[in-house]
Amino acid sequence: MLRPQDGPTRERRRLDGIWDFRLDPDGVGRRDGWSSGRLPDAHAMPVPASYNDVVPDLAVRDHVGDAWYSTTVRVPRGWDGQRIVLRFDAATHRATVWVDGTEVARHEGGYTPFEADVTALVTPGEEARISVVVNNELTWQSIPVGVVEDTPHGRRQRYFHDFFNYAGLHRSVWLHATPRTHVDDVTLVPGLDGTTGSLAWDVSVAGPDGAGAGGSGVGGSGVDVRVRLTDADGTEVAAGTGASGTLTVPDVHPWAPGDGYLYELAVDVVDGDGDLFDRYSLPVGIRTVRVDGTRFLINDEPFYFTGFGKHEDAPVRGKGHDDVMLVHDFELLDWVGANSFRTSHYPYADEVYDYADRRGIVVIDETAAVGLNTGIASGIFGGEAVPTFSPDTVDERTQAVHAQAIRELVARDKNHPSVVLWSIANEPESDTDAAREYFEPLFALTRELDPTRPVGFVNVMLAPHGTCRVSELGDVVMLNRYYGWYVQTGDLAAAEEAWRAELQGWAGEGKPIIITEYGADTMPGVHSTTPVPWTEEYQVDYLDMNHRVFDSVEAVVGEHVWNFADFQTAPGIFRVDGNKKGAFTRDRKPKAAAHALRRRWHRTR
Repeated sequence: MLRPQDGPTRERRRLDGIWDFRLDPDGVGRRDGWSSGRLPDAHAMPVPASYNDVVPDLAVRDHVGDAWYSTTVRVPRGWDGQRIVLRFDAATHRATVWVDGTEVARHEGGYTPFEADVTALVTPGEEARISVVVNNELTWQSIPVGVVEDTPHGRRQRYFHDFFNYAGLHRSVWLHATPRTHVDDVTLVPGLDGTTGSLAWDVSVAGPDGAGAGGSGVGGSGVDVRVRLTDADGTEVAAGTGASGTLTVPDVHPWAPGDGYLYELAVDVVDGDGDLFDRYSLPVGIRTVRVDGTRFLINDEPFYFTGFGKHEDAPVRGKGHDDVMLVHDFELLDWVGANSFRTSHYPYADEVYDYADRRGIVVIDETAAVGLNTGIASGIFGGEAVPTFSPDTVDERTQAVHAQAIRELVARDKNHPSVVLWSIANEPESDTDAAREYFEPLFALTRELDPTRPVGFVNVMLAPHGTCRVSELGDVVMLNRYYGWYVQTGDLAAAEEAWRAELQGWAGEGKPIIITEYGADTMPGVHSTTPVPWTEEYQVDYLDMNHRVFDSVEAVVGEHVWNFADFQTAPGIFRVDGNKKGAFTRDRKPKAAAHALRRRWHRTR
């Protein structure tokens, strides 16, 4: 699914702003026709934003169920004769959309986009009402998973991930126009051979003249495809024709970590006389990624990941995308010496990947498959001890939703040079035959969708080396470990010994190892003459211990601290206003750990 853009044949309108909003805890809105007109008894709500923290009301913050949004938009008069599309960049965790009372879309999954062709329902020059119901309930058959419980005091959502279950329209909403015959999809595969680059392209065309044709069939359907690659100065460096093919780029300037050099590819759909039907342009980074033994190679050069697991999380706006926070966070990544991050634990906003491409920041791209582990749920979150995989918990229906989440992730992010690795789950149960049976087809699906990038998943401490049944399916080993925090708390000498012993075991697997989480909760401003847990001194010593372990094992090719910044979680007795493992506070003030990381990571550049 291509993103909306402005160009010679396309136009877009961003529908962000203040929408009408109303919670629907009793689920009566559909029955009572809230989708057909002005939302009754509505309040104001900004889009994009999580709704939970905008209003100082516990009933809003802890709401479980449907939440309604509504607005009107005047369709530009100049769009007459065009294909008109309504797009949502994200609606967490599922949504149904109506235009003037007619249902146009349903979508499951809170972090990937969806759209609907509304050409037949709107009139250029006239207003249209858009109504959306967003539902935040998590079940055993959603990704992520959870359980809704009915209590004497109302419905409660229990979820098995350690970040707050923010909900709403977290990202932009668009109305955009394309020609009726239009570029429907573009798949790019870059390559390098010395100083020569290559770019394989495959274009799908849809509409009355394209008829959904792709490959060599486009030319026979009344349209042709032409592609033109220009460098950062706008100079043409290669061109080609046909719905698929490969461009050669002499004296290529590769995209590389720290050097986000981008070309631009213009894809034109033309008729037999060469007249333009549609043009779609997209940035291109030419680079390669592969695994060689225990090395992770970008452009055939060994790459060592330094950075963080992050969250889309900020005060008031929750998970709502904000360009100010985006740019500021990237400036802090540069300041601290980070070259990468993981989109823990869900796909981030499109704008994040665009900016990572431009800045030369490397991204591990992760699905929202978190919480697939009742061992963690019953231990940390106090849930009932039940099997993770069973007809009553995670089953083939969950697997189908998970597979669709992978499809949508790859379809959206496949052309980003910053994305070098797919992570299909975080901390699932992985030491049972049932886990192996669940994950094996998902690994196969990811490789089928994109054979050009490595695939992995993030292993949890409950499945240490020698017990994991899923790690052999991955191209890399990704480990979340908290020696010195959740185990051997305060005893860093014992933690170092145990951690080094396990890590040396994983090194024997002959794959690159990325430490995707390690961290210690730290209250900013808490100090001690001796480094005890929760102090800033302990967080620094804890990180130093981990770094000694990493530096002693050659197979380790990366370190991602948990977390970039403090973030909000569900209330709990071991969470003081959220998770405090950040190197920065939630409002992005550096702790002592941030300065320690800066010293280490700038030395390794």
